[in-house]
Amino acid sequence: MKKLLLISLSVLILPACADKNQYEQAVLEQMQKEADIKDYKITPEYMTKCVVDTTAQNMPGIFAFDPKRLMAYRNYTKMLNLSKSADPKKTLEELRTDFGSAKDLAEAHTNYTESLMECYSAVISESEEAAKEKK
Repeated sequence: MKKLLLISLSVLILPACADKNQYEQAVLEQMQKEADIKDYKITPEYMTKCVVDTTAQNMPGIFAFDPKRLMAYRNYTKMLNLSKSADPKKTLEELRTDFGSAKDLAEAHTNYTESLMECYSAVISESEEAAKEKK
């Protein structure tokens, strides 16, 4: 009985981890392209962790393995990879459907953008404080 429960749980957790990892990878690719990351000497990995954690706070779903949260990770990944799509117009229509409406897609994009700005602010403040402490 315990083995069956363990197997069932792992079947649920593995895809969930994959969805989050794909989202993290998509964010990392975005961070590697950001000029400000290079200008402020921020590591893309550090910024990625901040953005993923901050966006997750405003995603649907109550906890990390909530089916709504997992779908949100998939949708956000698709949103960030829109420029890589062979047919961006079709993908945009799919995103509108996946998110529920054009408004919900816009809110998701806003969540990502605001999270990015919050992370820039936090990381730059941290580096300024560290520089002051060194003096």
